[in-house]
Amino acid sequence: MIRVIVVYDISDDKARKKVSDTCLDYGLDRHQYSVFSGLVKPTHLRELAKLLRPLSKEGQVTLIPVAADDWEKRVELGASKL
Repeated sequence: MIRVIVVYDISDDKARKKVSDTCLDYGLDRHQYSVFSGLVKPTHLRELAKLLRPLSKEGQVTLIPVAADDWEKRVELGASKL
């Protein structure tokens, strides 16, 4: 499994909703309105990128794979509002 962070900035409401729904369909957790993370299989990461690619024409979508040891070193500050 690969930890992935998905970050997006899309102005079109329909495309933005589709990105959000797709991330949720892949079991990713929402951290902010346009930030998701979670564990996916390598094949699912490629599928996710393929599904999100057309939506990135409405803005920008970034998928960032994160090594497990780096994820464990993260520092979270403040309370989640979602």
